Amino acid sequence: MRLPTGGRIDRDRPLRFRFDGRDYTGYQGDTLASALLAAGVTLFGRSFKYHRPRGLLAAGAEEPNALVEIDRGPGRREPNQRATMVPLEEGLVARSQNRWPSLRFDAGALAGLAAPLLPAGFYYKTFLGPGRDSWHRIWEPLIRRMAGLGRAPEVPDPDRYA
Repeated sequence: MRLPTGGRIDRDRPLRFRFDGRDYTGYQGDTLASALLAAGVTLFGRSFKYHRPRGLLAAGAEEPNALVEIDRGPGRREPNQRATMVPLEEGLVARSQNRWPSLRFDAGALAGLAAPLLPAGFYYKTFLGPGRDSWHRIWEPLIRRMAGLGRAPEVPDPDRYA
């Protein structure tokens, strides 16, 4: 899906990278999004509430759908990076977010079956009130996991800052 000539990439400098466990090749000057799109990848993320499939909507910093996690080793994970803004580099490792177990088959999409029962703001009204303390113990953590962004690293930052 790439034009044979032109553009801002250097076709003499191929770069290998990994996205969601699969190996791909792009070029110097590509962003993660442009290299994936050139490789035929069109599914970049899932919607927050119903986990509906999302592709690229924009080519810059305003892109809302292609949020990825960049993994540079223990303590060096960067969640919530826009794939349209991540310059491709040799050995880059990236993962999609807000899906389980995979981007192509996301079990969270089953929430779409209950869409008629889940109007906007349902969680603000449904689980609150006297005697409804299950909100904080059960429902809030569950909804946060399903509608979340990326996860912050759980190990200490290995870098030193002056």
